[in-house]
Amino acid sequence: MKVPALPSSRVPCMQRTVVANVQQIGLQGRLEAGAQTVETRGVAHAAYDTGPVQHFELHPRNPQLRSIRQAAALLRDGGLIAYPTDSCYALGCHIGDKDALERIRRLRQADRHHHFTLVCRDLTEIARYAKVDTWQFRLLKACTPGPYTFILEATRETPRRLQHEKRRTIGIRVPDHPVPQMLLAELGEPIMSSTLMLPGDELPLNDGAEIADRLGRDLDALLDCGSCGLEPTTVVDLAVRPAVVLRQGRGPIEPLGL
Repeated sequence: MKVPALPSSRVPCMQRTVVANVQQIGLQGRLEAGAQTVETRGVAHAAYDTGPVQHFELHPRNPQLRSIRQAAALLRDGGLIAYPTDSCYALGCHIGDKDALERIRRLRQADRHHHFTLVCRDLTEIARYAKVDTWQFRLLKACTPGPYTFILEATRETPRRLQHEKRRTIGIRVPDHPVPQMLLAELGEPIMSSTLMLPGDELPLNDGAEIADRLGRDLDALLDCGSCGLEPTTVVDLAVRPAVVLRQGRGPIEPLGL
């Protein structure tokens, strides 16, 4: 059967339609492939991908719960994240993950005397990992949540690799920031943490783009809610009496009564 020729005026229109359809199919295929790539890395959705690191853009006051849950899943799977706090950005990993802890040691070039910090939800969780007497409890209650890190004697619940090698102490912190608060609620346990300050730098990293650029190959996720500060926490040694301020940081001294 002979097929009648189409009018020449309609050919360009059909060509454009075919090209558009082919482009749409190609775009859809790339989107689906990208989604599969993200899912195989343990994250169902990310704000955008800057390479190996999953880069989540979060609202600073009302973080998206879906992204928080994805970050919590990464931590459970042994991931290393950078996240905001009420003082500055920090590195964080699961409390029981030895390999992730060693990754933080390498990034920070931290020795065995470095005080790592357990970021906790509240005073009840602190008491599980640190020995707290009445006088210490009063100081903790007056200053938490807030930009303070307290050095306390560790309990048996605290992995020895997190403790100071000689003193058997641990840093404890309850941040006043919605991102770590929501993350801790999802995890149901503390985050092992350290200030995101790299060797040779005078200040912590504070810009999401710079963090992704400098650490994109070393992190599994970046929780980015914009600038959160450049001043680290005030560090107070409660393992001695009277208590001693080891570092004056963002947290004011007055509530401590020292």
